[in-house]
Amino acid sequence: MHPVLILLLGMATVIGGIVVLRQNAFLALIGAAILVSLLSPGDTGELITRVAEAFGSMAGGLGIVIAAAAIIGNAMKHSGAADRIVKSLLSGLGERRAGGAFALSGYVLAIPVFFDTVFFLLVPLARSAYRRTGRGYLKYILAIPAGGVATHALVPPTPGPLAAAGTLGVDLGVMIGVGAVIALFAAAAGLMFATWADAHYPLPESMREGNDDHDPVDADIPDDDLPGLLSSLLPIILPVVLIAANTITTSLAARFPESVWASLAPYASVVGNANVALLAAAALAMWTYHKQRRPSRKESGLLVEDALMSAGLIILITAGGGAFGAMLRAAGIGPVIEGMFGTGAGSGILFLFIGFAVASLLKIAQGSSTVSIVTTAAMMAAMVSGPSALPFNGAYLVAAIGAGAMVGSWMNDSGFWVFAKMSGLTEVEALKSFTPVLAISGVAAMLATVVLSTILPLQ
Repeated sequence: MHPVLILLLGMATVIGGIVVLRQNAFLALIGAAILVSLLSPGDTGELITRVAEAFGSMAGGLGIVIAAAAIIGNAMKHSGAADRIVKSLLSGLGERRAGGAFALSGYVLAIPVFFDTVFFLLVPLARSAYRRTGRGYLKYILAIPAGGVATHALVPPTPGPLAAAGTLGVDLGVMIGVGAVIALFAAAAGLMFATWADAHYPLPESMREGNDDHDPVDADIPDDDLPGLLSSLLPIILPVVLIAANTITTSLAARFPESVWASLAPYASVVGNANVALLAAAALAMWTYHKQRRPSRKESGLLVEDALMSAGLIILITAGGGAFGAMLRAAGIGPVIEGMFGTGAGSGILFLFIGFAVASLLKIAQGSSTVSIVTTAAMMAAMVSGPSALPFNGAYLVAAIGAGAMVGSWMNDSGFWVFAKMSGLTEVEALKSFTPVLAISGVAAMLATVVLSTILPLQ
């Protein structure tokens, strides 16, 4: 069977399973992987075995990192570290810049914490800011997803970009740096729309009627019960520093093999390994949680268990996406796509737009940004023969995919409903505000990706 037809059948299986049959994304992805493998060349006895091997390889590469990130997020939420970061930003920037403070809070917190949790944490503070100032409510609540979804889609260790970087063979330190920079452009564009929307849209009906007291999480933790700012930030800063140090040291060692960097590289590769860095950060987050809350052993165990349960599903989905991509490569789709588009600089930019478009379509079709990123990365890995086939660093391709996964959030996205219900907006009000703020952020991220890949290819 022709590789392009196999690709189309695989995509139809994923979208049909999630959208039509309402199956879990893991079942849809692993089912598509098995179908593609059965239709691809290979020994009959290995057609199923290679799916399991590809699944295990991806799970082994990402499982610890995703689990550790989930523990960090849960511990930061319950220790009050997330609240401390937000309140410090609000205090430092002042009420006049509260919109920027909420965007920056979402930007920082969504790196280790899932977006839904970030929004739950920040909405009460946005309501409080509105009550104090009497203005800016739409700006405040839209600034949160403008910053939060940007890093959620672009910066590891959130599962989507983490899995995409692994699938496309991108250095994690480079991906963090590139994703963080591009996410700033996305957040800034989203904040500008939030400011415009606040000036042109009426106050949500629920807020006009003064019915905002129903919010069950609108509780303020006293400042005396919050951890310090440094200990709150350390679980976020530490893994970024360790992974970046490994990337820099390895790069310098390769360039100067007789220098001190070469002797430091083996040690940097240990402490800067993503598994070690995230586990160390998880230990720090748990230490802060224990110091602030003095939980019993049972409470501490339940916190970790809750985090790991949420992480388990993400690991299954990302590993299923990895298996799907590996089977597409076995089908031989890569050489076919390269033959269609060539391998020059122009085709590199074309791959960015293909990744952006496919991720957008998948996001619109099935609602999950993570599934969109994982699936698109698997497809693009089958189309691109390797990082050297691109005229720029593969991190830009991951960023283009992440940008596409921000576009098209509507009623099949759980984040849409979290935003609508927690902020007190009707479905129509959310469609007029939440959907376009993410679309604008995604387009801005894509434009930044194209420009940066051209002027700073990092090859």
